[in-house]
Amino acid sequence: MRAPLVTVILPAKDAGPYIATTLETLTRQFDDPAALKLVMIDDGSRDDTGQLMRRYAERFPHSAVLTNPRPQGLASARNQGLAHVEGEAFCFVDGDDWMQPHRLSVLAERLRELDCDFVRTDHVTVTGAKRALHRAPQPWRERVLSPRDAILPENEPTMVDYPFAWAGMFHRRVLDAGLAAFSPGLFTAEDRPWIWRLHLEAESFAVVDAPALLYRRGVATSLTQIRDRRQLDFVRAMTEVLDVVASDRDAERFLPKATWTVLALSSRHLVRSRRMTRSLRAEMRSGILGLLERLPADDVAGVIGRLDGPRRRVLAPLLRRVGSDA
Repeated sequence: MRAPLVTVILPAKDAGPYIATTLETLTRQFDDPAALKLVMIDDGSRDDTGQLMRRYAERFPHSAVLTNPRPQGLASARNQGLAHVEGEAFCFVDGDDWMQPHRLSVLAERLRELDCDFVRTDHVTVTGAKRALHRAPQPWRERVLSPRDAILPENEPTMVDYPFAWAGMFHRRVLDAGLAAFSPGLFTAEDRPWIWRLHLEAESFAVVDAPALLYRRGVATSLTQIRDRRQLDFVRAMTEVLDVVASDRDAERFLPKATWTVLALSSRHLVRSRRMTRSLRAEMRSGILGLLERLPADDVAGVIGRLDGPRRRVLAPLLRRVGSDA
């Protein structure tokens, strides 16, 4: 039996209603099933997620099922999977998403042909019966590029604003260079510091066309739908982004972009926090205030004038506090 070419890392928690679709599509990615190794992480599920994983593991020549008695979070679960990577490439998929046939074989081929560190793709969101294509924010396609050059401009969507770990494939050298791991323990926004490290430190990437990955939106158990303490990890994640950028050799070049990202995402989380309990809302506001206090005043002034009115109004009370404390 041949050694695997690509390792797929699939963490899931309470994904029973959807994960069979995900796993079924993984059986249709390579003509030779042995080309794929499937590493599944049951992250403290209380439904039949683990049972479905074990059932499908029998259909793959190379597979492993890891079980966490208690949820460790998506970041830690993905890191568990990284420890089991075999082959020259690896990728991620979530337990409520699925992909068209031969997506992974196409990505593996493009990664090899372009000889770059990672490839990224567009994706399709699925909300009920509605589907929408979301393009990776990079105009150049099928061309090897510098990841650092894809961070700017600051006031337009760029590849660091497209942090989805499942939207691509990575060469083994990304793992060997220490760029694949996520910050342990993050339950949300785990992909934000990860994508910044990847684009600051990797050598090459490309945006390529491939059969679609379909991202299911509106799932009740998704953290995008939940308003509990796990959402506070946004603050820790963005603090790490600022730390990563501040320590980079081109910090002055990239801090305006990081500032833009912190302000834009903070406004979103302030709005979402209105549906939290009073105590959690206060913690979120306090954490975001700490983030804003770290931002260079000149960069804030340059960004805030280009934000739309609703986001400026949401941020205004905290920015006034930052100004009064200065």
